[in-house]
Amino acid sequence: MAYRIGRGEQGVLTVEPYKSELLPHWRFKTPAEGKKSAATLYRLFQGYLKADDFVGADMARKFIQMGWTRSRRYANHPGGRKYKPGTRNTTREILPQQIDPIKAESAAIFLETLQRVRKNARYQAMAQRHRVLEKSDQ
Repeated sequence: MAYRIGRGEQGVLTVEPYKSELLPHWRFKTPAEGKKSAATLYRLFQGYLKADDFVGADMARKFIQMGWTRSRRYANHPGGRKYKPGTRNTTREILPQQIDPIKAESAAIFLETLQRVRKNARYQAMAQRHRVLEKSDQ
């Protein structure tokens, strides 16, 4: 019960053994890699659900979500750099977007998978149950 759902992808690279199980399958450089990665992560997500392992399912969801957000970032900004160098602690000047259609396609693949995950009734029920248990632990 030490696992906290968190916001978005928070904690995705810290929770073991899930990080080590999921990270090797996380790829988004090309649509082919993205499709294979999203399918593998979704299959693992379903396996965690079947095993009644909410933490594993949520971690798989986080990797799928991270596939979408990272490929979208790289689709909008070559090299993934959103802000102009040297402006991080000042005005955080956003660099102009230069759309990369290949990364945008990868992002669309992950987004479709993420939407399936979020709509999964079993996942929703397990997440609700976990949130109730989180509150009772506080």
